[in-house]
Amino acid sequence: MSVHKIINDPVFGFIKIPRGPLLDIVKHPLFQRLSRIKQLGLASVVYPGAQHTRFQHSLGAYYLMSEAILSLSQKGIFIFDSEAEAVEAAILMHDIGHGPFSHVLENTLISGISHEEISLLMMEQINNDLKGALTLAIQIFKGNYPKRFLHQLLSSQLDMDRLDYLRRDSFFTGVTEGNIGSARIIKMLNVKDDELVVDSKGIYSIENYLTSRRLMYWQVYLHKTTVAMEKVLVNTLLRAKALCRSGADLFAPPSLHYFLTHDVDHDYFLNHAEALEHYERLDDNDIWCAVKEWSRHADPVLRMLSRDIVERRPFHVEINEQPFPDDYVSDILSRMEKATDIHGRDLDYLYSMNTIQKDMYDVTDDHISILYNDSSTKDIAEASEILNVSLLSKKIRKYYLCYQRF
Repeated sequence: MSVHKIINDPVFGFIKIPRGPLLDIVKHPLFQRLSRIKQLGLASVVYPGAQHTRFQHSLGAYYLMSEAILSLSQKGIFIFDSEAEAVEAAILMHDIGHGPFSHVLENTLISGISHEEISLLMMEQINNDLKGALTLAIQIFKGNYPKRFLHQLLSSQLDMDRLDYLRRDSFFTGVTEGNIGSARIIKMLNVKDDELVVDSKGIYSIENYLTSRRLMYWQVYLHKTTVAMEKVLVNTLLRAKALCRSGADLFAPPSLHYFLTHDVDHDYFLNHAEALEHYERLDDNDIWCAVKEWSRHADPVLRMLSRDIVERRPFHVEINEQPFPDDYVSDILSRMEKATDIHGRDLDYLYSMNTIQKDMYDVTDDHISILYNDSSTKDIAEASEILNVSLLSKKIRKYYLCYQRF
């Protein structure tokens, strides 16, 4: 019997997963669930190739982690085999708590609990199934392990999660600007005083990485049409929830029905075991199944929103550098009310106003340090010749007004 399972990945080629705890994680039903959740939610409305899953992303992040461990070991950074396996297990499971359509569920069907917290609950469950084999992995994931740099490989400005999703999302969307040199960055990683740093030879790769990340955010993740489509889905689920509360007969798969008919916040989630059980059964298919059926529902608001999703008709979206004036929004709502014949509070479901802010790089947060031959370090914002601090740290804020086409 082979000691490895080999998976052919379109981005990195052959990925070897050794038999034992790592392969047991991949085979686990909670990990397999990620194959039914798309990595980029509704971005396929803009980029039809964006059909890849969180399952693929998690495998890619694992591959990069194994490459990073190998590279650091070759530089004399001592990492026990048990630590290597644990941090690889942790990156495999880092996204395990994601719900359908990425972050859409986080403030609609459930509130006050993040996918990271849910990931930890699921990790504990898998650890229990694997008889405690993942205890060290969970410790590293939480940041409770003495070797801080291992946690930074999981969660930091240069973690393996980001290195994979930028490469992978660039590949599947066809947005070539996001195609970072992940192999080069990994080869340039080093450790000084228990902190992850980058050898000075890698400074140009880091400059490219930060620029690519900014482009990918505004061109893919926060693309106005993607944002508008997500708002349609959020409002559809909120309308469905409101109808369920008023006693309407509404079709939904059992686990989706549970969240439509219960107020699930942080405390409720932690104190009702069935909430996690239902969450673990949810994937993109539950939402699609319900939305297709709702597109024929008697309620005009739910029917209109569901048809928007099924027929790939996102809200119209306007973007401004300043908040939209009240009279401007009122005028749009007034005209939309006449065109759609939807009135009063029902009209609230047909539009959305949001402020979206994204920093390219936060010097005060988890910075990227460049390591020089004399063992000194400098933050990338100081070390870079082409990226200055004011540009790097600039907070970009945009105001989105999304509303039903009429």
